[in-house]
Amino acid sequence: MKLSFWILGLLLFLMGCAGPRPEAPPQAVVTPPQNWRTDTGAAPSGVEASWWQSFHDPSLTRVVDAALANNVDIAIAASRVAAARAQFHLAQAERLPIIVGNAGGGRDRDVNPGFGTPEQQNAGEGEVSISFDLDLIGRLADASKAARAEMLSSEAARDNIRLAVAASAAGGYITLRSFDASLVVLRDTLAARADSLKIIRRRAQAGYSSQLDLAQADVDYRATEQLIPGVQLSIARLEDGLSVILGDNPHAIERGTDLQQLALPAVPVAVPAALMRRRPDIIAAEEQLVAADHSLDSARDAFMPDVQITASGGMVASSLIAASPITVWSLGGSILAPIFESGRLQAQQESAAAKRDESAFAYRKVALTAFREVEDALAAAQRLNEQEQDLTAQRNALAHTLALATSRYRAGYSPYLDQLDAERGLLSAELAIVQVRADRLNALVTLYQALGGGWQNAE
Repeated sequence: MKLSFWILGLLLFLMGCAGPRPEAPPQAVVTPPQNWRTDTGAAPSGVEASWWQSFHDPSLTRVVDAALANNVDIAIAASRVAAARAQFHLAQAERLPIIVGNAGGGRDRDVNPGFGTPEQQNAGEGEVSISFDLDLIGRLADASKAARAEMLSSEAARDNIRLAVAASAAGGYITLRSFDASLVVLRDTLAARADSLKIIRRRAQAGYSSQLDLAQADVDYRATEQLIPGVQLSIARLEDGLSVILGDNPHAIERGTDLQQLALPAVPVAVPAALMRRRPDIIAAEEQLVAADHSLDSARDAFMPDVQITASGGMVASSLIAASPITVWSLGGSILAPIFESGRLQAQQESAAAKRDESAFAYRKVALTAFREVEDALAAAQRLNEQEQDLTAQRNALAHTLALATSRYRAGYSPYLDQLDAERGLLSAELAIVQVRADRLNALVTLYQALGGGWQNAE
């Protein structure tokens, strides 16, 4: 009865040393918005896992699939998952009994201490011992839960890298097709200006145009010509960059559908709250918070006694023993409780609590960043659509202006400068349309990535 009283008193004393459990900071709580700022007019819908197929370009699909299969960053992330899974299995194994076997034997010659005569013996023994931590307080269980959360966080981080690689591959391919389209525009413009230069040269030789008109036409032709090598350099660099994403040496990238023919998928929409369970980076941050919380519990459990049970049994045989072999065994237990540790356990608890708070604020930051990325992508998809329509109208007006200016110049009613201004304006508008088309397609890629890209942790 007195022993039970002292044990209970010891437990209460140790619990008092641990103090109350530190609560998570209320400032880290995440409240998703009710609705998105940008109203797309579409009903909430899910995002397919293979969203890049929505652009209806087999070459784009092959590029993304190759990136997901061969990208080095994904392979590194998979190795981290394997390491985290091994740590989880190790934490689980700590909760199971440990069984150790021992066997030995030999022949020796010694002096009998009682008679002072030499004696020889053949001796051998075999023993099996078992030790088991009862984990009454749950320290090992909390450590196992923390390791499991770390494993799930690493899996979500791997999915986030896969999502980023898919978006980078799709965006890089779209940008490559935009450079190809710009190159076509420049070459067509250069051919048109070469024809204009021939006409103006003949007119200047016949005396119908001035040498100033000829010089301006030649300058305009050279200005267009020097833009082509820059675009070609951008194409080569982008192909090299895409090759690295594909996990390969620099090489040419297979082309498919033209930029203007790439399908524009419908804008996907999801309610803000669903984003919390869809984006892998949010899931990874959440599991990190769970792991930190269980690590705090494990640090607090270290204040409490640790009860261990050990047992062993075996046989001993010797040529000097008549009743050989004989069995031996032992059974015991131990209670290990901290009495004075100079504040080490308290410091460990404070460190674990601080890391838990850090993980909570990191989770809030990731969530707020996710909401902002979706808002930005939705706004971009809407405004770039409007901008493309305006640029198309401007391009059509400039094409009509160029036709009028060319006719008036050749008829002698207006100077060549009017035609030159119209040509420059048309080239600028056509290049701007190519760019805004690529931006619009890339905005959809960014939106798919911001919405989680279809990956969702089943756990």
